[in-house]
Amino acid sequence: MQSPDQPILRDIVLVGGGHSHVGVLRRFGMHPLPGVRLTMICRDTHTPYSGMLPGYIAGHYRYDEVHIDLFRLAQFAGARLFRAEALGLDRNAGKVLCRNRPPVAYDILSINIGATPQMSNAAGAAEHAVPVKPIDSFNQRWQLLLERVRKRAGITRIAVVGGGAGGVELTLAMQYRLRNELRASGRNPDEIGFHLLTRDAVILPTHNASVRRAFERVLTRRGVDLHCNAEVNQVSAACLHTAGGETVDADEIVWVTRAGGAPWLRETGLALDADGCIQVTDTLQTLTDPKVFAAGDIASMVNHPREKAGVFAVRQALPLAENLRRAVEGRALKAYRPQSKWLALISTGDRYAVASRGALGFQGGWVWRWKDWIDRRFMLKFNRLPAMETEPAEAAPPSLKLDQEEAAQALSAVAMRCGGCGAKVGATVLARALGALNPVDRDDVLIGLHAPDDAAVVRVPPGKAMVHTVDFFRAFIDDPYIFGKVAANHALGDIFAMGAEAQSATAIVTVPAGLETKVEDTLFQMMSGASEVLNDANCALVGGHTGEGRELALGFAINGLVDDDIASVLRKSGMRPGDVLILTKPIGTGTLFAAHARLQARGRWIDAALVSMCQSNRLGAQCLREHGASACTDLTGFGLLGHLLEMTRPSGVDAELNLAALPILEGAEETSAAGILSSLQPANVRLRRALRNQQETVSHPRYALIFDPQTAGGLLASIPEERVEACLKALRALGYAHAAAIGRVLPQGEALEPIVLTLR
Repeated sequence: MQSPDQPILRDIVLVGGGHSHVGVLRRFGMHPLPGVRLTMICRDTHTPYSGMLPGYIAGHYRYDEVHIDLFRLAQFAGARLFRAEALGLDRNAGKVLCRNRPPVAYDILSINIGATPQMSNAAGAAEHAVPVKPIDSFNQRWQLLLERVRKRAGITRIAVVGGGAGGVELTLAMQYRLRNELRASGRNPDEIGFHLLTRDAVILPTHNASVRRAFERVLTRRGVDLHCNAEVNQVSAACLHTAGGETVDADEIVWVTRAGGAPWLRETGLALDADGCIQVTDTLQTLTDPKVFAAGDIASMVNHPREKAGVFAVRQALPLAENLRRAVEGRALKAYRPQSKWLALISTGDRYAVASRGALGFQGGWVWRWKDWIDRRFMLKFNRLPAMETEPAEAAPPSLKLDQEEAAQALSAVAMRCGGCGAKVGATVLARALGALNPVDRDDVLIGLHAPDDAAVVRVPPGKAMVHTVDFFRAFIDDPYIFGKVAANHALGDIFAMGAEAQSATAIVTVPAGLETKVEDTLFQMMSGASEVLNDANCALVGGHTGEGRELALGFAINGLVDDDIASVLRKSGMRPGDVLILTKPIGTGTLFAAHARLQARGRWIDAALVSMCQSNRLGAQCLREHGASACTDLTGFGLLGHLLEMTRPSGVDAELNLAALPILEGAEETSAAGILSSLQPANVRLRRALRNQQETVSHPRYALIFDPQTAGGLLASIPEERVEACLKALRALGYAHAAAIGRVLPQGEALEPIVLTLR
């Protein structure tokens, strides 16, 4: 999380999670710059290290050994990670345009999105071939291919297009792994056949002759059919056609040809080379815009053209980090000159490698072990993150390049702030931030956000009664857009749990002081996310209050509507003996985000938790009502046990919970077993006196999770036993993939402890 003690004065936005940018994050984490906020925009939670990809494909490394955890790295660096895909730039406004989220403002921008194989010159390639980049998409297809080969009898033919180091190395790694898979299952490894096609006269054209000969011998010995001078110009579902008239049959086609830039870069106005890559100067700034930098494969250094190789992206991290720092400080930038010769260690898939540097070439198992040592040492930098430098809590604004008005705002932001109404956010900032929102229109909202007044006015339709609830909490994630979504979902949960329709919402916001532009952008991002959720629920945002606070926080007072017949309201107190307990979403958010704050959670765990928290309970509540739910509540801060007790006590029943049946978020068992628990957990654990057989179950790995406080958790309901199967099927069809029957309602017994835990 960003430090709340230092106002944000400048934003550096990193588009892409490539090798250069992960190095930038690490450098800023080790040497933070007060007043400067980093934001990374990336589609993936984990970014692969290309140097270890062939070893991963060959089966020598596990997934986590070759991927850098961007959530964890961003948390270490005090940076925000926005899971999104960049689609363009508005350079006049200084914003990155993204798919499915609001634009992201920047003062300085850097692009490190990698390059992708160019497939447009071959008809049908985009439809029938698999590009090796982006690597995450290729990995998904690779896993599917592995599964098909395991299950399919007979010959499988695989063609790799591209005879550079990447194509040769990938061919040998895939072949090694697939042959081993067949051998392990008792099948003939010769059922796998490989073709390698290149338009050049030789493979590895940028390497010396001895290296080329070494790989030609390996390919021949391994039975790979090599096709040189074979430029592919057409691809069908199971066949490649070359410009020379040759045809090659293939069940799977992998594309590893010369890479170029993403199509959206053509609309940015930035100077690009013939391959669509961004042209940059020696300072890694674009030729067109000094506020935009680029590095890695997507960058083309005009004064020092080099081959697309990971070594350059890694080496550019240090000069890029230094120049980004200098750019926001208004200092002169440093020129960077890449080495003219570099060492390439190219593996053959079978723990053997060939070294290539200029005219030199040597090979052996020891070269692979050397490469393995180098690669693991690189990854260790991101797995064992060093201690960060710390700034004094009352740090003064840094000497960044600010204009006169910004400097005055910066000084005001760190001064003693007013209380009372003096702590409100300025009217113009608020108007601009909220003016871009489009809350839903409802006929029963007479005065709302579109025509703001001292208060909102809503009509209660005839035959309806009002349902009121309020929720408010501070940000636990650095992405304000996602935080807005989660906060709105959390607040709506009580309304849906009672079977009510959400009508209107009033926001309560605190935002840290800072430059007006930064406060406005934070408000806009956060309220955009919240507004999307409210609109989906047909809940009108009608107003609110926004004030300054030490930390970003958001909540809502929600009004809902139910039939004025109180008997129709779905309450906590209606449980009946014989009912089955159903939980619609997995639990574990408390321990996972406690671990995230300590850099102890994997990024994919946090990613999955956020997906769950952003899922609305609206459809789930409707489904539960349709299947005869007798009682319902949403899981929030008191945890599963606390909310279950809120249902059993007024219902006059006991309950049995099956620990083995509980749906659990990935990673939650690991973090809770490590003793990483939410700060609210100790208060919830006091409820253990309600457990009838605690001593028998306390050692179960899921025991601690029944006390875990949830944010935007699922619905807990009691359903007649005969309707459970149909209800669960319907819930899963609606997207609640983890919905499960977790226990049953029992008649009230004589024991003081009303909850029985089982391990079935």
